Formats: sequence, C-alpha cells, structure tokens
Amino acid sequence: MLPFRRILFPVDYSEPCLAVVPYAKDMLRQFSGELTVVHAYGPGAALALAQSAFDLTDPNLLEEVRAAEERRLQDFARENFEGQSVQSISEIGEPGSVVCKAAQQQAADLIMLATHGHGPVRRFLLGSVTAKVLHDASTAVWTGIGSALTEHAPAIPYRSIVCALDDSGEAEGVLKAAAALARAYQAELFLLHAVEVPVSPKIDFAPYKQDLIDAANGRLRDIKANLGVDAPHAVIDGPVAEAVRHEVVRRKADLVVTGRGHSQGGLSRIWSHLYPIVREAPCPVLSI
Repeated sequence: MLPFRRILFPVDYSEPCLAVVPYAKDMLRQFSGELTVVHAYGPGAALALAQSAFDLTDPNLLEEVRAAEERRLQDFARENFEGQSVQSISEIGEPGSVVCKAAQQQAADLIMLATHGHGPVRRFLLGSVTAKVLHDASTAVWTGIGSALTEHAPAIPYRSIVCALDDSGEAEGVLKAAAALARAYQAELFLLHAVEVPVSPKIDFAPYKQDLIDAANGRLRDIKANLGVDAPHAVIDGPVAEAVRHEVVRRKADLVVTGRGHSQGGLSRIWSHLYPIVREAPCPVLSI
C-alpha cells in the first residue's frame, strides 16, 4: 500500500494508454517510485512479423517476435519516461492475465492502467482487461478517466480527492489510504457514502431510508474519529456511481479513492458498485 514504491504500467500504445503517462510520472515523482512497463502481445504479432520479414516456419520466429516487442516497449519507456530507470516486460498471452502475473512477480504496490471503452456507448462499457485486473489483482489499481466531461478537467498533481466509502469492513482501511494520499499531495479530502435503497417486490424499504442515512452518518463519524481524520462528509440518497460522479463534478475532484468491495466475489461483474464507479467517473479512480 502507500507509499507506492513499485508501480506497474500496462502498455498497449493506444491514446488512452498515452493519457496515463502524465499521471504515472506524477506518482513516480511523489513517492520516488520504481516503474515497470508491461506489454502483452498475441499470436497475431508473430504472423505480422512473418509476413513482413520472416518465414512463418522459422523456429526462431517466436524469439524474434519477443525481441521486437521488447525493443518497441523499451523505446516507449525511453520516449515517455526520459531519465527514469524503467524495467520492461513483454510477454505473449491474454493481457489481463499477463498484467496480474507481472504485478505478483514484481511485488507491485500499484497498477496504473487506462479504462477502455469503445464506440458511442463508451460510458456503458468497461474494457475487458481493466475488468479482469480489477477482479483478479490483489494490488491497488489506478484506472484512468472513465467518462470525460468537457466541463471537468482533473488536475495533476491532485488537489481534490473524493473518498467513496461503503458499509463494509474495508471502509476504515480505504479511508486511511485516502487520508494518507491527501496528506502526501496536500489535497482537500471529502468523504462520500451513497445509500441506495434496495428494490424488492415484497418489502418496501422507503420507510427505513432515513434510518439508513442516519446510521451511515454515525458510522462515518465513528470511522473518522477512530482514524483522527478531519474531513467533511456527506451521505447521499441515490445510486452509488451517480452520486460519486455528481460529487466529483461539484467539488472539482481530481481523484476518487474507493474500495474493491465485493468486486472480487463470484458475482462481482454484475453486482459490484466498483465497475460503474470506474466506468462513470470523470476523473481517475484508485481502488484499494
């Protein structure tokens, strides 16, 4: 956890990937960190190389492909992280699996990757690599801007941080990390909890809404007192991702810090609040 000394940056050479570079540089400066860039490539790379320069039956082809991919990755590191010592890993395989394996092997403290979505329904999609890393990696994961807004431009370095907390046992640890990050960046910190009343055909939860809000307020006050955190908070009635997005815009926040919640459970890709938060956020999201 904090400080982030070993940072892993998955590279696919896309525009969203390039947009992560300034944030990675800032994180490296802030924590005097070490950087590893990782790139996963598939069999198509071998076919392309064979068609251009090599015989597909050449037994050395895979090694030539690996060497070519490694050179390209090292060139990327030199061009984008000039003066920084960067380790590089190029490996054939499914990108999400390659990233998680590299994070474990490198004992990474943080993975920083782009949030991919394509086409006119981009806001409603989360890239498969991002989803797999969020689901499988035990390391803290920083994801880039999920849904950019013209009226909101996150700053580098961070000046305003929103910490989105749920009612699970991990909330205290998430707040501890968010407070440490806010101190490191001398940023304003604001805490948020959204009460999303369950929908049930058998039970009307509406009469209990205020009780839920009051209980959440009390719990946030207790957590802040236990950690000695002096930061304002709000409990909002409504969908979690929508509440986070609204507060980010209202407070001109540069980063959201939240927990992984149940994202690593069996039904996570359907039920977790983390995925919609990442997908909808108009600023980067750090999930602890």
